[in-house]
Amino acid sequence: MAAAAPSPTVLIVEDYALAAEAIQLLLESRGYRVRTAGSVRAAVDACAAEPMDLMLLDLTLPDGDGLLVLVGAAECGALPRTTVVLTGHDDPVIVARCRAAGCREVLLKPVAARDLLAGAARWLA
Repeated sequence: MAAAAPSPTVLIVEDYALAAEAIQLLLESRGYRVRTAGSVRAAVDACAAEPMDLMLLDLTLPDGDGLLVLVGAAECGALPRTTVVLTGHDDPVIVARCRAAGCREVLLKPVAARDLLAGAARWLA
């Protein structure tokens, strides 16, 4: 009998611990393996330590712009397969920056749980 494929790994990059924990619990309830990071440095380290299938990325982090995570992960050859930005800023310039950096989607916080779960299934398909 063949072994089951491992569950997709999701990295939540969010400095607000309660938000990160809520998203983590939601995704884990659907069988995803979830890691969290609260800073650019921690997120780059997490990407370097383990391949990530999906990264949910906040842009406002205590040690810099969240898009710096993509720069750091690329430098160590560890970009997540898919990156989706979760931001509180509804600004076309920010959306354009995220798209130019390679982000698949930009979602405005707060994101409804059902939308996040549907999106995760789509992004990981």
